Amino acid sequence: MAGRILRWLLPYRKQVGVALVAIGVYAFLQTLPPLLSKLAIDSYILNPPQPVPEVLQPWLSATPTTALVQISLLYLVTLLFTFALEFGQSYLMQWTGQQAMFQVRRDLMEKLQELDLAYYDRNPVGRLVTRVTTDVDVLNELFASGLVTAVADILTLLLIVAAMLWLSVPLTLVLLGAVPLVLVVTWLFRRASQLGYRQTRVAVAKINSFLNEHVSGIAVLQLFNRQDRARAGFAEVNEEYRAAMKRTVIAYGWFYPVVEIIGTISLAAILAYSGVLMEQTEISIGVVVAFFQYGSRFFRPIQELSEKYNLLQSAITAGERIFKLLDTPREVLPPADPKPFPETARSIEFDHVWFAYKDEDWVLRDFSVRIEPGEMVAIVGHTGAGKTTLISLLLRFYDVKKGAIRIGGIDIRDLDPRDLRRHFGVVLQDPYLFTGTLGGNIRLGSTWIQDHDMMSAAEQVNLLEFIEGLPEGFAQPVRERGEGLSTGQKQLVSFARALAHSPRFLILDEATSSVDSETEQKVRDALTRMVQGRTSIIIAHRLSTIHKADRIVVMHRGELREQGPHKELLALKGIYHRLYELQYREQERLESSEAEVATND
Repeated sequence: MAGRILRWLLPYRKQVGVALVAIGVYAFLQTLPPLLSKLAIDSYILNPPQPVPEVLQPWLSATPTTALVQISLLYLVTLLFTFALEFGQSYLMQWTGQQAMFQVRRDLMEKLQELDLAYYDRNPVGRLVTRVTTDVDVLNELFASGLVTAVADILTLLLIVAAMLWLSVPLTLVLLGAVPLVLVVTWLFRRASQLGYRQTRVAVAKINSFLNEHVSGIAVLQLFNRQDRARAGFAEVNEEYRAAMKRTVIAYGWFYPVVEIIGTISLAAILAYSGVLMEQTEISIGVVVAFFQYGSRFFRPIQELSEKYNLLQSAITAGERIFKLLDTPREVLPPADPKPFPETARSIEFDHVWFAYKDEDWVLRDFSVRIEPGEMVAIVGHTGAGKTTLISLLLRFYDVKKGAIRIGGIDIRDLDPRDLRRHFGVVLQDPYLFTGTLGGNIRLGSTWIQDHDMMSAAEQVNLLEFIEGLPEGFAQPVRERGEGLSTGQKQLVSFARALAHSPRFLILDEATSSVDSETEQKVRDALTRMVQGRTSIIIAHRLSTIHKADRIVVMHRGELREQGPHKELLALKGIYHRLYELQYREQERLESSEAEVATND
């Protein structure tokens, strides 16, 4: 796992190498200030002074005052270099982390766009958003301030121990005697904080899912006065997050003070033992001062390493979730050697198709229909009959369990899914517009669509007059999900989008079910022009929109029950006749009620 995470840093190994060199020099410089303090005290302040080490004699003045100034300047230069090195490595790793995370987010977005629709049936949007945001931020923190600084902490700790051993082995042993206790405290801290981190990530995913669902459905919440229930539900998931964060805060709350207390006790022990050693003239005052400085620096890397360990655990957990997403296999795969899509007009054939979303809970049962080139076929049936599933299978969002779907005699599983879908224009029941412009929503990134093609498509679906009446025309901004446009206007944009891409096959899935009568008339007029010269499949609840269909296919519980022209199906007195009677009886009742109200007025 760690190897896969570090692989994202490989393109930036030069920057990481420079940062590691800077960290090595930084760790070395961390050991110099105490040694300079010892030199100043023992060789120039202590009376009688100790001799200056031979290696430093050519560099220091023989005059004590001048030598102290020189040592002070060297101390200052050391601090400035330490700052510069820390800033440099921090900048490099922050830059590297952002570059690596840019690639991670891009990989995740590419994967999300490739995954089958079945994956989105099982995973809420909020959870996927957490993968791309929160989990990636954890990895960024590891790259930017975790890996290299952990190396710095280890080097600093080792160099401090080496310097202390050089100064005084007995005092070093006194300080190291506290290490087992610090390790036990660190182990307890890691356990507590690791559990808190894991629970926090789960809680964040729940919060994101809850917010996405309830913000998207805010109109329904307000319509049914469910704000109080939504607040209560959010309070529950928010409480989970608060409780998880509380565990982490408590762990940090006791860990640092406990380590500080252990460090203080160790310094007190050093002070006491130093008195004994000084009486025996085994150490000097400068050594004692240096040890106090080293002692205060000794426990800091241990604390930092504990925190880095928790960060590493969090990053591994986040990485596991990210790699689980990246490693999710696709069920609908393009063939190794895809066949070219038929160039000439060809038929669509559903050949004994069986399909179930789960196990053998069949949504389609032995469904067989052949749609000839240029034919307009309507599919009707009760809700849950499997109408929309047929379209999902035809576009290979799912693969059939049994049977086959062929276009021009070629099984669609032998075609590249992207090539297959490129030949279909689809208008869904719920039109979806993206943030951008009206023109951008019609083109959808297809650069080959020219302005005149876009205007022609808008004109054919009775949308051009509306667009030209806008202040910015096709450049009119569109907010999220087309907010500000009516459902009918958004649906007409979807029609223009489908038509602008010049599809050979046209699919309308309940395209008129949510529009008003006036817009429906516009849609009917547009539909008449759109289906000319194209093989068309129309799924409809409003039977008034399919009278002109060449053939009507009637489905019931996933099976084909009836098919034929409108008049023939009515004459059969079967399922279609019952659907027709129910719909028009209700329509006549409504019209009668409206006429009665008008008469009374």
